[in-house]
Amino acid sequence: MSDRLYTGTEAAALATTWRQAMTGGAAAVSLSAISHWRTRGHLTTAGLDPCGRPLYTLRAIASAEEATRAGALRAARRHDRAA
Repeated sequence: MSDRLYTGTEAAALATTWRQAMTGGAAAVSLSAISHWRTRGHLTTAGLDPCGRPLYTLRAIASAEEATRAGALRAARRHDRAA
């Protein structure tokens, strides 16, 4: 895997791409979700950018997306049934 580090916004975009590919477009990942993943221990910070914002590895983003996918899909299904 790459040594490149990703910002929260980039992490959200990558995770959204993966999640939608796995689920047929059922769910997106927001910057807020990335922050929640970090707070809940699903996503580890690999460093900080010059402004002090957290940076993440590709491997960490992929692991967090996989760990949280089932819960996100349950929530999306509940939302669809309620609508």
